[in-house]
Amino acid sequence: MRLSEFDFDLPEDRIAVRPARPRSSARMLVARGDRIDDAVVRDLPDWLAPGDLLVLNDTKVIPARLSGQRTRHGAEGETTARIEATLLEPRADGTWSALLKPLKKVRDGEVVVFSDQLSAVVEGRSDGTAHLRFNLAGDDFDAALAQAGAMPLPPYIAAKRPADAQDHEDYQTIWAARSGAVAAPTASLHFDPFLMERLAARGIEIAYVTLHVGAGTFLPVKVDDVSEHKMHAEWGEVSQGAADAMMATRARGNRVIPVGTTALRLIETAATGRGEIAAWSGDTDIFITPGFDFRMADALVTNFHLPKSTLMMLVSAFLGADRIRRVYDHAIANDYRFFSYGDASLLIPE
Repeated sequence: MRLSEFDFDLPEDRIAVRPARPRSSARMLVARGDRIDDAVVRDLPDWLAPGDLLVLNDTKVIPARLSGQRTRHGAEGETTARIEATLLEPRADGTWSALLKPLKKVRDGEVVVFSDQLSAVVEGRSDGTAHLRFNLAGDDFDAALAQAGAMPLPPYIAAKRPADAQDHEDYQTIWAARSGAVAAPTASLHFDPFLMERLAARGIEIAYVTLHVGAGTFLPVKVDDVSEHKMHAEWGEVSQGAADAMMATRARGNRVIPVGTTALRLIETAATGRGEIAAWSGDTDIFITPGFDFRMADALVTNFHLPKSTLMMLVSAFLGADRIRRVYDHAIANDYRFFSYGDASLLIPE
């Protein structure tokens, strides 16, 4: 497969820079086989059957973007440099892997001060990232990061406007519980209390899993031969309770429907056979492209993805390349909003 097979032209004004308000008022394209319907997210329960199970990712986005200053004392006096940091993931030794700009302005052993409360020592680097050891840990670190950090908006939004206080709410799901993501599971951003109440009244069941979405989700595919692309690993967990809920759903003849590609990638990683899944935790770098054998996901709620992205490959695998092309043509022709803060789709294969 060639990268060009997953390309399409998207008008610049279709990239959403703010979400719909209220959240569940966003539009929702419903694709069932060859049929396409235009709907609204708040009506999602009407497209589901009582007893269907939605699988939700309960990861919590950390305000991972930091702006700080490095100070250096030398023969010529004191010099300072502005340092921008994006936290990527915690490491086993207690440091954080982070992108620093400009990395060459910082030496190992130097301190970068981000606020009166928060600072970090650079303790090495690898593969273009720095290893930061912060002066705080646990709840104290979380509190200081919440004060000093900004939400790590995707590049296609950050290029249009800086993150602000509203993004702390907008770029977080209403059920976010387990800190560790540097990107939101964006299909879940459409869910609000009103929609959750409608789902419960319809008899739709809920199971929570965790996949800490990493910055690798934004990395472009740089190889023309798709099979040569290397996915960035992300940590995830499917609890015994969530696995049992999915197995019970399948046993009674209902559907397992992940909300978002993160939840789908996780449950397909944990699947042990067709319609079978077990508790699982660890790092996953699953790469889903056309020809993939889906074993757990019966339908998918997801946003509209970037051209030539791994997520475009995933939805092409899920619905079929020809069908997904028609879906995206319809979305563009009918003014759907794209990407993280954009509209939703419900994809139901034949």
